[in-house]
Amino acid sequence: MASEPQGGLSEYITHHLTHFKPVRMSPGGFWSVHIDSLTVSLLLGVVFCLWFWSLSRKATSGVPSKGQAFVELILEFVDGQVKDVFHGDRSFLGPLALTVFMWVFLMNAMDLLPVDLVPLITHAAGAGHFRAVPTADLNLTFAMSITVLVLVIFYSFKAKGFGGYMHELFTSPFGSNPLLWIPNFVLNIVELASKPVSLSMRLFGNMYAGELVFMLIAGLFSAGSWALFGMGIIGYTVWEIFHILIISIQAFIFMVLTIVYISMAHDHH
Repeated sequence: MASEPQGGLSEYITHHLTHFKPVRMSPGGFWSVHIDSLTVSLLLGVVFCLWFWSLSRKATSGVPSKGQAFVELILEFVDGQVKDVFHGDRSFLGPLALTVFMWVFLMNAMDLLPVDLVPLITHAAGAGHFRAVPTADLNLTFAMSITVLVLVIFYSFKAKGFGGYMHELFTSPFGSNPLLWIPNFVLNIVELASKPVSLSMRLFGNMYAGELVFMLIAGLFSAGSWALFGMGIIGYTVWEIFHILIISIQAFIFMVLTIVYISMAHDHH
């Protein structure tokens, strides 16, 4: 499960929380390029697309296979959530919600792998240390939430037009009195900016905390005590089972909030 911590548990955790970056890039910073997060998320996106594409090609109108039944269950579940929240044309939002749910779920599910598995593979391949959970990276969750923000703004202009959306920004919620235009605009901008912040921080916080708990439990395996080793086995198993619920809920919340934010942008005040 865990390799021998060099320098103790603190150094072990610090090492595992380090991202793989380009050699010439300055360390740290919000704008850092994390090669591990980008690589794992892109690979999982490709896996998701190929998986659903292959099952759709084999789909039949008769008795479905287990894979087809599973995909149909997910499609019906996601479409039902979209239908309950969004009352406009779902031709784009339905596939978007499905993509968001499955992609976030797969990225979250990387946390169920042993904490040292991916780093051992990448070290053996000479690629350096890779963090396996992209959603435990604030840069990636913020990038996803900014994409949602762009869609919110797009749907606001599409549903209300330029004049209608500008009118809403300056006259809602306190009315159209010219003295209230600036307060209205400031409040609406704050509300708009809070959407990507809440989306990204909620997903990042939960997945980062879950990853950290796995690392703390993994440290027990190298403590040199059979009692602690046994406690580590039990703790790792229990937390992994519980974490299945967490990764599913976080994917669901990210999907639902994406639908809700776009639905709010589509509706008129």
